[in-house]
Amino acid sequence: MQIYLARNNQQAGPYSLEQLNQMLSSQQVLLTDLVWHEGMSEWKTLGELTQGKLVYEPIGYSPFNSQIKSEQNNANFTIKVEQKPTELASFHSRLLAKVIDLTLWLPMAAIPSFFFNESQYAELFEIQKQLQAAQVASSKAVELQQQLMQLIPNEAWMSIFAYLIVMLMIQAFLITKFGQSIGKKITKIKIIDAETNTSVNTIRAFWLRSILFIILNLLFMPFITLIDYTFFAFNKNRQTLHDKLAKTKVVKQ
Repeated sequence: MQIYLARNNQQAGPYSLEQLNQMLSSQQVLLTDLVWHEGMSEWKTLGELTQGKLVYEPIGYSPFNSQIKSEQNNANFTIKVEQKPTELASFHSRLLAKVIDLTLWLPMAAIPSFFFNESQYAELFEIQKQLQAAQVASSKAVELQQQLMQLIPNEAWMSIFAYLIVMLMIQAFLITKFGQSIGKKITKIKIIDAETNTSVNTIRAFWLRSILFIILNLLFMPFITLIDYTFFAFNKNRQTLHDKLAKTKVVKQ
């Protein structure tokens, strides 16, 4: 069995299973390192394969098939690495990923319509008609908006809230585990640390980059968006303002 390792976008190997376990026990290899061998469809962390143990015992592997001699068990093995530079994500791929992620929130606007009866539909259309009128005073528009909000049943509000929570949980999981939102996964780009090129924790990748800037955009639209992407245009690492704040960058997968 030939096993390949990767850390910080640097690849090493191949190693035998015995070599891998020797390096693992001496902490030359970490559970957070990525590993791949024949039979695997993608790279995974070593800890995921060993389930947190300091020994890797793949199913179906017999140590008697190994060609490594017993005297190698006491040898020290050094990971020889080859630097693989990361390629920054383009503006178009980042924009497409953003559009996809924003599109996923559109069903929230359609949820109330599933709870309206005929009379509520008629009232809704009447409110919308008045809001679209050119001569509606600002005070009247606020009143109509309040009526519109009150028209939405409690069941619809609960469904909207449930959809919101589920979507946030899905995006948080994907960003934490893969460094990718749904949009970034589709466009094959990912979030990494700007300095070390490693994965980023949930606070930086999700809360700082996503949630904080969603709130800021709602409060200061469109100024935050303009400032955000002005940073992108004049930054050699193609970092937006929220990248700078979270100390991240976006690269091709």
